[in-house]
Amino acid sequence: MQVQPTHHQSKNQLRLLFWETTAACNLKCAHCRALPADSQSRDEFSLQECRTLLDDVASFARPVIVLSGGEPMVRSDICDIASYGTQLGLRVVLATNGTLLDDEKARRLKESGIQRVSVSLDGADAAAHDEVRGMRGAFDAALSGIESCKAADLPFQINTTVTLSNVNDLQRILDLAVRLGAVALHLFLLVPTGCGRELADSEMLSAQQYEEVLNWIYDASKRDIINLKATCAPHYFRVMRQRAKAEGKPVTPKTHGLEAVTKGCLAGSAVCFVSHTGEVYPCGYFPVSAGNVKTQSLNHIWENSELFRQLRDPSLLQGKCGECEYSRVCGGCRARAYAETGNYLAEESYCLYIPHSHK
Repeated sequence: MQVQPTHHQSKNQLRLLFWETTAACNLKCAHCRALPADSQSRDEFSLQECRTLLDDVASFARPVIVLSGGEPMVRSDICDIASYGTQLGLRVVLATNGTLLDDEKARRLKESGIQRVSVSLDGADAAAHDEVRGMRGAFDAALSGIESCKAADLPFQINTTVTLSNVNDLQRILDLAVRLGAVALHLFLLVPTGCGRELADSEMLSAQQYEEVLNWIYDASKRDIINLKATCAPHYFRVMRQRAKAEGKPVTPKTHGLEAVTKGCLAGSAVCFVSHTGEVYPCGYFPVSAGNVKTQSLNHIWENSELFRQLRDPSLLQGKCGECEYSRVCGGCRARAYAETGNYLAEESYCLYIPHSHK
């Protein structure tokens, strides 16, 4: 008799689950990975279906659950979902644009067990942020939401998507995050999918600019002002090692908590994304389904998906990613490879590094 692997047995433990609790959103962000809707869909999970999914997750893993959207605060039962996950012993956090938060909602989130809130800010001032978010007043509303989190003693971080429009403003955004009292700043390198596909030509950084941003993050993180994390940026794990070697220092990545930096692309090997209709993707920027939790358990999908099996095997990487000496710590962004070529195992074009085998 075969025994289904548990979270103690599985080599590839699910550590981070992003859950699109709704596609509905009150903003129209230009770079969103999704195509958000004006109203909630009938295909979204009922509260009971949410509980069933959380039961499934808790049966084989103990990941951080990121309640996202759309805008998760659109759901009137979001605190009920968070409370249930907390009761199961899961660490639950919330990703929001911040505009719908007020003191009462922040207090309820805190009571539900939410351990951290991420608020998206894509500019250091109203003009820059509101342009991206598609709503005048979005910046001020997000800052008001942050103040409500602070009043509720609810830790918050800032999430920023790095594009050509704000790449020269990263220091000001970092300064703002510090001034607001954020526990972390997570910088997301744009992936051309969803609404972001339309920005591929106008807002994507070049490979050279990408490299410069990662080196800036490395330098800024050494100042230890705030926790910094490069997201959707697997090359950072190469840059860390190159810089540490040049400085004659050991590489000391943080390996626990929400700023853990264990390796590059974790899609399908430590991370997955569940859509509002139940589709399971390697990450939110990678629109290839491994199955649907409304017809199969997430446990089964996680352990048996052929898509995930391929993503867990760096020997299958193609092009210079497959020949690179950093393939096991970087791996390239599989979502960008798919967006650019239609082949998620192809080399990533937004990397200027030349493997030693090519030199």
